Amino acid sequence: MNQDKLLSIVFLSYYSGKRVHLCHEKLGALLDKEGIPFEFIVMDDGSKDDSYAQAVRLEKASSNVRAYRLSRNFGSNYSFFAGLSKCEGACVMPMVDDEQQPYETVVAMYRLWESGHKVVIPCREDRADSKISSLLSNTFYAIMNRLSEVQYPPGGADLFLIDREVADILNTRIHPRNTSGIAEVLRLGFEPYFYKYKRPLGLNKNKSRWTFGKKWRLAKDNFFSASTFPIRLISFMGAVAFCFSIAAGVFYTYIRLFGNKKFWNIEVPGWASIIVLIFAFGGLILLSLSMIAEYIWRIYDEVKGRPGYIIRSKEGEEANEVD
Repeated sequence: MNQDKLLSIVFLSYYSGKRVHLCHEKLGALLDKEGIPFEFIVMDDGSKDDSYAQAVRLEKASSNVRAYRLSRNFGSNYSFFAGLSKCEGACVMPMVDDEQQPYETVVAMYRLWESGHKVVIPCREDRADSKISSLLSNTFYAIMNRLSEVQYPPGGADLFLIDREVADILNTRIHPRNTSGIAEVLRLGFEPYFYKYKRPLGLNKNKSRWTFGKKWRLAKDNFFSASTFPIRLISFMGAVAFCFSIAAGVFYTYIRLFGNKKFWNIEVPGWASIIVLIFAFGGLILLSLSMIAEYIWRIYDEVKGRPGYIIRSKEGEEANEVD
């Protein structure tokens, strides 16, 4: 097998069952036809069914398959970084089991890599999601592109194909906690090539297991790991509030010392406005503290030094973890 041309597929398995065999069979038929050598790294993310057993059967039946499993369910991003640590190919690509991306795009991305692109990111020209889901997704990525150092394609992206050089940087320089593979790949630069494709109708027959809770967690991790805008916003609001308080202090001091004293004899209850201001500034303070807390707990999570993932040991191997 030519290592200089080897494509590493990191299959993110979570309750995948027999879809592991199906994906390997379909992908293998296409890549063999195109003359593309590949290895199939199955990384089971703590499934409680027979997904890992199915992957082991496939490993025994196919020479280009290696199966691993994490000690528990860490999440797809950690699963990718774990699989990345086991890859040996000249280029690497994660893959999920829902078949929502045509297999032909893998070939197209590989050819782009052969032509010299170190980072190839597939992005759909349209989304077949619900209107609400599309609106939320487009809004999030628009905010990310505006307020962070990471620039996503319109509508966002999840998968990618990266060169060995980029994979080595992710393996040795990037800690996987509270971030995502796509965010770190885009942050590194390497002039990513955005490969646009159209997903055929009916390809999304397998429903994605990305729940709203998982999407919300990923959105927060992506945003707070790539943007310092909330901290700058808090500083700006604090500066504006401070300047306003100074101006108000000067104004009311002037009125008290040099203004019309009848002004102070006017009966103005003012309790409603005072309550509103207290609630407004109290809410602003709590919001600011919550934004700061998002950064602080991520720092705390990092300094504890816990591993981002743990790969369970196989026969003749020790358990693997990332520092």
